[in-house]
Amino acid sequence: MTDENTQHAEAMRALKAEREELMKTKTLEKGLLLVHTGDGKGKSSAGFGMVARSLGWGMQVGVVQFIKGKWKTGERLFFSRFPDQVRYRVMGEGFTWDTQDRERDIAAAKAAWEESKAMIADPTLDFVLLDEINIALRYDYLDIDEVVAVLKARPNDKHVCLTGRNAKPQLLEIADLVTEMTLVKHPFEQGFKAQRGVEF
Repeated sequence: MTDENTQHAEAMRALKAEREELMKTKTLEKGLLLVHTGDGKGKSSAGFGMVARSLGWGMQVGVVQFIKGKWKTGERLFFSRFPDQVRYRVMGEGFTWDTQDRERDIAAAKAAWEESKAMIADPTLDFVLLDEINIALRYDYLDIDEVVAVLKARPNDKHVCLTGRNAKPQLLEIADLVTEMTLVKHPFEQGFKAQRGVEF
């Protein structure tokens, strides 16, 4: 057992030295553009996890929800407890199959985008979450070229996270981080309805 422990300690010392050398090359600091996409669950959850992390550091946060309607969600209930740190706007009319009105969906998406642009430009906000904006872009409710231009021109220290399936290639190209959630298994496929605290 002693030999195994000794070998492990030596391997970890070597790994630590290698890691310290690598970290010396990581010197850039700026606001990041992050995209959470893919068919798997967890895109919005990851974005809201970043909101919580930002609050932990005393940062100011803006949230715009593009699709989810006025129904109650755990994240909305929770972050409403931080009115001095979180500007939270639910702008969607609900899922597209619920509204069944393209013009209404486009109008809602455009209103949400106007709010998003204001938050991105606001120097008092450190982090902005654009929840489900990828869905609005997928259905061409917004002009992708305008969205890309605004994101590229954002203040240098502004972090922005975009969530939703089917992120456009133009967003993936300009993003600093892209995470694709992969669906392996989902309770919905087994007949479960959405569970409070897990799905919403």
